[in-house]
Amino acid sequence: MMVNFDLQGDSVPYYDIINWQRGTSGNIEFVNVGLFDGTKPAGEELVIQEDRIMWAGHRSEVPVSLCSPSCPPGSRKAVRRGEPVCCFDCLLCDSGKISNQTNSIECQFCPENFWSNHDRTACIPKQVEFLTYDSLGISLTVISVMGACLTIGVFAVFFHHRNTAVVRVNNSELSFFILFALTMCFLCSLVFVGEPTSWSCMLRHTAFSITFSLCISCILGKTLVVLAAFTATRPGDNIMKWFGPKQQRAIIFNCTLVQVVICAAWLIDAPPYPSRNTKYERSKIILECSVGSSLAFWLVLAYIGLQACLCFILAFLARKLPGNFNEAKFITFSMLIFSAVWLAFIPAYISSPGKYADAVESFAILASSFGLLFCLFAPKCYIILLKPEKNTKHSREIWSFPNSGESTLYRSSSNRPTSSPK
Repeated sequence: MMVNFDLQGDSVPYYDIINWQRGTSGNIEFVNVGLFDGTKPAGEELVIQEDRIMWAGHRSEVPVSLCSPSCPPGSRKAVRRGEPVCCFDCLLCDSGKISNQTNSIECQFCPENFWSNHDRTACIPKQVEFLTYDSLGISLTVISVMGACLTIGVFAVFFHHRNTAVVRVNNSELSFFILFALTMCFLCSLVFVGEPTSWSCMLRHTAFSITFSLCISCILGKTLVVLAAFTATRPGDNIMKWFGPKQQRAIIFNCTLVQVVICAAWLIDAPPYPSRNTKYERSKIILECSVGSSLAFWLVLAYIGLQACLCFILAFLARKLPGNFNEAKFITFSMLIFSAVWLAFIPAYISSPGKYADAVESFAILASSFGLLFCLFAPKCYIILLKPEKNTKHSREIWSFPNSGESTLYRSSSNRPTSSPK
């Protein structure tokens, strides 16, 4: 065997690499699996025959010398108590946090308006959500436009037949006011669809509250006239002078003016404004209209509710009054539907997150508007269009209210008036 020395006089290393292996009979065998030859060029000194190596457990794979594998990006290391520092668990970063390195000790928070991706390896912009023209928004828009068109159609029918008994006996002027207000109510729901702006937020709540107040004020005026007319059937009664056209307009104007004043104070003191809400879902930015003043918001709803309750009570009292064209019972039904819709709206609105709160309010406006339209005008349109023979003053007992404020009662048994209060 040749022994080599380097320039310093040291022997050049030459080693055999031995692998201890347990044989089939259980005895220990020493198997040469490689060598280290110091005389070879740099990088070629070590030669290993990996196919001859047998690790513990008769495995040919190289065992891992770490207690735990490396933690990939998107996770962090959590040291196990009572174990060496090389033993740890890999925990996925919490939502809103990321780690973009291997074996990160902690996860980093994403900046404002950003959120972690699915793998927790990068921060991405938060999704912005509002009531867009998706399937829900388009459905509400179509229903709103259809309701407005249907109301305009009813207006055209009433205007064309304005000189007939059904239209005149139910006070055509107030009917036209109600139809105008209902058209505005249907169109008000359109401002709930789309990205909120300063103007749309102020218009959403104030416009629908004023138009609904106008509508119910007109219905209230009609109900008062019905009650007053039947009270004024005795000679010498002059109660109708308090419910003539001018007085009716004054009632409508003053009742609506109260709501206008409330809305004006709301807009001056603390108007609604667009806001970015991240409370419901932290991974999204929900664009919505904050009411500004919660007191004003609930006050306008309370005033509409007060008007509806008063209208319902008066209509309920007049529901059994004679006259085939008496619409008190239809007003009663319409107020029941109106009240039911808005009573259901309150808990639904409070519990609805994000854009669904706008959808709930828009739906409440549409549902109550359709309820008023069908209850108040469907029976009249049925007689006008399908039963024209009943649309005469001699076919049934009717009450009419001329512009002078007087009331005249006609009966089907005779073509002459039976009473004419002065």
